[in-house]
Amino acid sequence: MLFEAVPNFSEGRDRRKINRITDTVQAVPNVRVLDLHSDPDHNRSVLTFVGEEAPLVEASTALASACAEEIDLSTQTGVHPRIGVLDVLPFIPLEGATMDDAIHLARQAGEKLGELGFPVYLYEHATTAPHRRNLADLRRSVYAGLATRIKEPAWRPDYGPAHLDPRRGAIAVGARKFLVAFNAYLDTADLEVARAVAKRIRERDGGLPGLKALGLLVGGRAQVSMNLTDLEKTSLPVALEAVREAASGYGSKVEWMELVGMMPLEALLQTARHHLSLREFGRKNVLEQGLWDESPDPGSTKGDSE
Repeated sequence: MLFEAVPNFSEGRDRRKINRITDTVQAVPNVRVLDLHSDPDHNRSVLTFVGEEAPLVEASTALASACAEEIDLSTQTGVHPRIGVLDVLPFIPLEGATMDDAIHLARQAGEKLGELGFPVYLYEHATTAPHRRNLADLRRSVYAGLATRIKEPAWRPDYGPAHLDPRRGAIAVGARKFLVAFNAYLDTADLEVARAVAKRIRERDGGLPGLKALGLLVGGRAQVSMNLTDLEKTSLPVALEAVREAASGYGSKVEWMELVGMMPLEALLQTARHHLSLREFGRKNVLEQGLWDESPDPGSTKGDSE
């Protein structure tokens, strides 16, 4: 069974630290690193790698140990909310694997990370408590808020100690579907415009289903940072059009877009079908896909982040 792991860790500026952290994953046999995306403003890196269950557990524990050695959360700064040096570790089922298999993997990895001294919270399909399923709820009030809530029975971690080391923080470990992480940069430096746009389009405030969004100020530009968690409910072009429409209501427009990490091929196919008004367009219509993939199985490897 093949799985994808898309850990997000809290260092996006120091290239030497980033390299030392990612090298620990590269060194694990039978693990293939597909992508690394680092953002200095978010001060965050997104790593995408694939493998079978045992190698991924080994790579995850090596990654967490390296993050704890290289990053001090008590002095780390960045615009993206975070609860730990290894902030989030999701597993996505690929070839031959089901969501139940990914849940088993997430819990196995979570237990190992707890043994290393990290408080671990399971989220999405791997969660053990409905109020902790949504990653945004875990991150609410970020590290400072969790440091207080962790003492409450409802917020005791699934694995590891029930207190936060200020240098290392906690880890959210989950099993989920593919998602697409992307950012829209607006032609304004007004943070409140980005926040208003994010509130209008995101699901939790009555916007598009399967869309999470935050308004941030990045590099002197208002940014709408988004995660598309269910492409069957909301496609990438539909989400982008919603951002553009909402921004225009505040006298602003989208200057450019940024993809974080990798996206599934289906997201590109959806975009092509939407903008080219193609009734039918799939993998069989992509020349390179026909050359590279001997199997027409639509569940190929994809990368994402959150």
